[in-house]
Amino acid sequence: MGISSAKRFGPLFFHQIRKARHGVVPAEMVARPLRQVFEDLGGTFIKFGQIIASSPGMFGDEVSEEFRSCLDTGPPVPFADVRERIEDDLGMSLDEAFLEFDREPIGQASIAVVYKARTHDGRQVAVKVLRPGIEQLVAMDLDLMQPLVEMFVRQTGDQFAGSILQLLDGFRVQIGEEMDLRNEARSLSCFRQLSAEVSLPLLVVPMPYPELSGPNVLTMEYLDGVPIDDLAEVERMGIDPLPLVEQVVRGFFLTAVRWGAFHGDMHAGNMLLLRDGRIGVIDWGIVGRLDRQTHWFFLRLLSAILGEEEAWGDVSRHITETYGPAIQEAVGLSDDDLTAFIRSLVEPAFNLPFGEVSLATIMQTTQLQVARAQGIQARKRSPGALLHRLRAQRRLRKMVDEAGGIMSDFDRGTFLLGKQLMYFERYGKMFLADVPILNDREFFEQLMEGRDARDHRPDAVLRDVARHD
Repeated sequence: MGISSAKRFGPLFFHQIRKARHGVVPAEMVARPLRQVFEDLGGTFIKFGQIIASSPGMFGDEVSEEFRSCLDTGPPVPFADVRERIEDDLGMSLDEAFLEFDREPIGQASIAVVYKARTHDGRQVAVKVLRPGIEQLVAMDLDLMQPLVEMFVRQTGDQFAGSILQLLDGFRVQIGEEMDLRNEARSLSCFRQLSAEVSLPLLVVPMPYPELSGPNVLTMEYLDGVPIDDLAEVERMGIDPLPLVEQVVRGFFLTAVRWGAFHGDMHAGNMLLLRDGRIGVIDWGIVGRLDRQTHWFFLRLLSAILGEEEAWGDVSRHITETYGPAIQEAVGLSDDDLTAFIRSLVEPAFNLPFGEVSLATIMQTTQLQVARAQGIQARKRSPGALLHRLRAQRRLRKMVDEAGGIMSDFDRGTFLLGKQLMYFERYGKMFLADVPILNDREFFEQLMEGRDARDHRPDAVLRDVARHD
């Protein structure tokens, strides 16, 4: 099916490319045929499309809007296949497991489908089931995705060269974690426990039911609500989403700072405005877990943004030590200049109101600096020059690996942190346009107060949310 779909949509995709002069086209020109290819291929492609849909700061409003359908798109699954997967996983019949089970799914995502059910003791639950055969499909999709994404990069210009390929690298790691729903069950239990230790009364994490869960099935508390970005329904409910979204942002930073763990896929579609006035955070299949050094780096970064001048030097040194001399060679800056450059990019992202922040501009500035250091003129980027850039990026990664660097580990943590900031930008612009991320400085200062930045969260937190390879 995937190959026939690519053949069907391929001519439209290449027709748009041939229309462009000098081999480069605006991203929005190829966004629709690319989205159609993604949706027709399904599975992993739709999952990657969800990142594009939730990141207008990186890809632009038009491209992200084109991919919005990926947030809810997924082909139907025959109910007989769903029943078989549930019964195989739980070791009992569907009737033994559930008193009632709706045959029509309430959610059809790329990796799993979700059904509403009722247990024999009367609990209303949501049952998440991995799509049958998804494991094999993901493996094949990842092999197909790399050349397709590289083609998109070559044709749409330099601003996407670094960002979209970095997303794909992180995506490979991310999606493997979602192939075992026991990971999500553990994450639900862990973050419910963590949230009980702090005061976030408006934030709800659904309760998992391990006795009705397994590798391919997750049964959890059903949350009755609508996605926070369904603006028409939110308005009809008459609930002010602003304090709810603020509490979600607080919750993210609180768990990341205290324990080095956080929800790694908190886009607007995973936040439900509940009918009781609270906000539910769902889909805990992706959890960020910072290693000790990356957690320390994150804390020093926040300290720097909050006004600790010497912390900027720690931030710059950590980046240089992590990537080695290769990173300075790539951007062509001295130690002091690199520190000033990093500061000029990071401070506005946290201190300016959401409505004034553009992560696309920040990333483009970084890429222009790299291009300048490499003697390449931006905006005159030919497909050949883009290939040069892609090869240079691979050489940089190889240099770091050969030098004994930890680029892969660093990328894992920072990929999810960076992706989450992109998501914050989208719904921040929707609900908090006049508010910066660090709006409540007192909250952040208290969060950091009295903490040795080299202290780490209890290892039990990482064990509770560790994935099984």
